Amino acid sequence: MTRPRTVVIVGGGISGLATAYALLERASTAGLSLRCTLLDAGSSWGGKIVTHRVGEIVTEAGPDSFLSQKPAGLELCAKLGLADQLINTNETGKKACVLYKGRLHDLPEGLLSFVPTQLKPFLRSGLFTWTGLLRMGLEIAVPPGPSTGDESLAGFLRRRFGIQAYERVLEPLMAGIYAGDAEQMSLRATFPRFFELEQQHSSVVRGMMEAKKMALPASSGQPRRTMFVSLKNGLGDLVTALTQRLTEQGVELQLGTRVEAIRVRSHELGRWMYDLILQDQSAISAESVVLATPAHVSADLLRPLTPIAGGLLDLIPYASTATIAMAFPRAMVSGVEGFGFIVPRAEQRDLIAATWTSLKWPHRAPADQLLMRGYVGGVGREDILQLDDAALTAKVRTELAALCGIRAEPSYTEVNRWWKAMPQYTLGHLDRLAQLDAAVSRYPGLVLTGAGYRGVGIPDCIRDGATAADRVVQDLVGQTSHGRRPT
Repeated sequence: MTRPRTVVIVGGGISGLATAYALLERASTAGLSLRCTLLDAGSSWGGKIVTHRVGEIVTEAGPDSFLSQKPAGLELCAKLGLADQLINTNETGKKACVLYKGRLHDLPEGLLSFVPTQLKPFLRSGLFTWTGLLRMGLEIAVPPGPSTGDESLAGFLRRRFGIQAYERVLEPLMAGIYAGDAEQMSLRATFPRFFELEQQHSSVVRGMMEAKKMALPASSGQPRRTMFVSLKNGLGDLVTALTQRLTEQGVELQLGTRVEAIRVRSHELGRWMYDLILQDQSAISAESVVLATPAHVSADLLRPLTPIAGGLLDLIPYASTATIAMAFPRAMVSGVEGFGFIVPRAEQRDLIAATWTSLKWPHRAPADQLLMRGYVGGVGREDILQLDDAALTAKVRTELAALCGIRAEPSYTEVNRWWKAMPQYTLGHLDRLAQLDAAVSRYPGLVLTGAGYRGVGIPDCIRDGATAADRVVQDLVGQTSHGRRPT
């Protein structure tokens, strides 16, 4: 019988779990016998995907949804038997607001997709002057930028849509995704689609409209999906389903297991064995290792093997954030509509954004409760995270009182802090990734994956995990070169 090949995946967030799942699929297709071990230093699986259930209240400590337009998330849910648990955002005429000059304004329809469908919402939003509206409308006449090099996301958005559109709407939308500073963020790494549309159509808006015309109508057999989707009982069910499936298929799952170092030694001609030294000084050996850990953690592990890779990984900064969930008696709150609001940096508020969770998603709170979630921190705004939970909650309550008139005492409060949790794709990110791939390629069977590289969303991590699994199987079956012996 063929000897099982050995793989260890370090990191049990969605990237590591998805890698293990895809690895089993790829190995089965390739006829490869596999022994896979998944390690995580924490006390639970899922990384930033954490669902809390307190009575009828369901909160998400990390992400509360994922993009349906990126297929990897929906496809994995279907494979795990969770398709019937997928839920759309609630139907509502009012979607979201943006803060401008201390007052909440409706986000004009179509702004999220960059394809304005009506002129009146823009005119009555109160967000733009006539010159600002005209400048935004002239996006179709702005010539494309250079096809080479990198450009900041802020520079691109200002160049194409004007200062008003950028500062009042686009910047807070982007900050809500990356918790970052658009002045430092790489366009080609964060929103490559914008770059492609500009190069192909000389206009983002024109390219979006062309793509909309060419889009195939949804299959009659498939349910209609809103832009963001979640699971009925919370995204934690995705983690539970993955760990159950992996366990059933023989993957060894070990929590509370920290990898302190990686050593490499000769295994057989052209191949290497990796020894993972654990915190108790025991070791696990494998022919292939996948690091699904944050870039700064992977940097410490790889630096002794390849200082170049360690240095490049250190250049991927991470931002810290926190989420504060609060439930209010519904009878004590009035005038709250839609899904929430975003806050531009120029407003100089403590909140980055707020979501009316129980209005956005079904099954999140009893009918007599309004559940909300506030976001604080991010690049340049992390000082607030030094406050204790009570002071942090008080800050958010002060913001809600000033912006929304909510002065009721919350019936439930929850604070979740995420230290160095959000990777920042700064200018030159893709060039550094190319150098990183070259440095790590000297070690066949050693693969990196995770949110720090090619996408921070759940579907991005699932897709990148599948790519990592492909590389592992290719190495194990000898479809790629074995490289030189490390020195």
